[in-house]
Amino acid sequence: MEINEKELMDTLLESLALLAGVTGGYATLTDIYGQRIKTVNSKGEELPDMKGKMYDLAQKAGKENRPIVGPSQIEEGAEAWVIPIAGLYVLCCSNVERVQREVNLRNSLEKALPMIAKVVGGEAVIFDKEGRRTSSFNPDGSINRKYINQISKAALKAMEKNEPVIGESISFDEALAVRIPITPNFGFGFNNEIVTQKNKILMDEVKKFQFARYNFSDIIGRNEAFLKVVDQAKHIASSSSTVLIYGETGTGKELFAQSIHNASERRNKPFVAINCGALPATLIESSLFGYEEGAFTGAKKGGAPGAFEQADGGTIFLDEISEMELNLQTKILRVLQEREITRIGGKKPLRINVRVISSTNKDLAKLISENKFRSDLYFRLNVLQIRVIPLRERKDDIPLLTRYFIRKQNNLLGKYVEGISRETLNILKEYQWPGNVRELQNCVEYALNMMGEGEYVILPQHLPPVFRPDDRSMETINKLTDQIGTLTLGQIVMETEKIAIEKALAATKYKKKDAADMLGISTITLWRKMQQFNDQQ
Repeated sequence: MEINEKELMDTLLESLALLAGVTGGYATLTDIYGQRIKTVNSKGEELPDMKGKMYDLAQKAGKENRPIVGPSQIEEGAEAWVIPIAGLYVLCCSNVERVQREVNLRNSLEKALPMIAKVVGGEAVIFDKEGRRTSSFNPDGSINRKYINQISKAALKAMEKNEPVIGESISFDEALAVRIPITPNFGFGFNNEIVTQKNKILMDEVKKFQFARYNFSDIIGRNEAFLKVVDQAKHIASSSSTVLIYGETGTGKELFAQSIHNASERRNKPFVAINCGALPATLIESSLFGYEEGAFTGAKKGGAPGAFEQADGGTIFLDEISEMELNLQTKILRVLQEREITRIGGKKPLRINVRVISSTNKDLAKLISENKFRSDLYFRLNVLQIRVIPLRERKDDIPLLTRYFIRKQNNLLGKYVEGISRETLNILKEYQWPGNVRELQNCVEYALNMMGEGEYVILPQHLPPVFRPDDRSMETINKLTDQIGTLTLGQIVMETEKIAIEKALAATKYKKKDAADMLGISTITLWRKMQQFNDQQ
């Protein structure tokens, strides 16, 4: 059958727009020698500048009379296929626009990496089809050059399977990372570095005491009412009943808990302290009860024991029990009733023998009336009670405590301070100490740091700013109160709070937890107020 050359060319020319649209690139018809007759893009638009130009790949296909796959002549990195037709023409198509879209997508993702890293709170990376990191940014938006060009087996697996893969991060121990293939040539991943860091810090904080270091001999005081509290604690130490210690922040509740443990028959067994206010509910549950392998994403191989298991035979101290969420209170109640725990993800209950000592700086009876604390748990915890009196109720102990802290800080700071002036001591006695003994300790440490060479006695000028209202602060407060009628009470209070917070932060060397204790508020409240002040600037 004889081929009509004109009809064939017309048919091929008409098909170019369809082919270009389907392949997402350019379609070209050349003669058998590779000279372009017509070239169109994926929209079917002709590229007149390309007419008459030679296409080497088409020339080779025409000469060898076989289909060939090779590089595009128009776009570097794109692929093209060429097919000789009837020994007269060569039909060519490329994936140029798909490659361009991939390049644009990759460039956009590259620009977004620093922001992604900041939002997810971890390292954000781009990797190639071999799982090799080509770009990496830290949570603070800086480039992480340390791991660029390193291959992640999990990233390679994601590219090979063409599906997301979750596993351990290669750049941060204990962090989890997600690897997501975007195209056959590259993928994107990120880890939870900051969350892991915070959780580790929290876990270190709540589990920092695996033993009790303090004894009743470490409790300083001669105040009559205070000594009665100490005697009461000594008396109940030999019991195995639960103890609830009441007291404001900084009064030394944990000091009493450790002393009770060390005076009991359990002294040679573990003492495990858990700060119920420092951990979110999900984390504190695994901390208290432990978990089995595979109980949740990131669970360690073999599982892990919780605080109750670790304290078996000894004492567990539940600090800030009032901060525990209601659903967790129910589980604690069951532990106290049944004397057994079940790990997260576990089925078999484990018998335990622990003495529970808890503490609170809040009125639990009031929380019960507000449905924020279970009454049945309260009665289980409140078998034996101890109320640690605040420093303002034992001000006659301030000289004794001050001299004790001076000796202690002399050793820690390498100082040779001999004492404190009567005038300075009177200032301390007049203060109300919202942060109690802990605040007094911080105050002495601050004073020793402020003392110069040749100064051996603490004077008023060495005390934190909170004891020395400066003219600027008083002037500001006076100006605010002079504007009553113009400013609302809320505005005046907010500005006054700002001054107080600035002084407390300065007095504690910007340790937010200590500043919150000094102000008699929670760390969360301090953070919130600081954020309010920042937003107003």
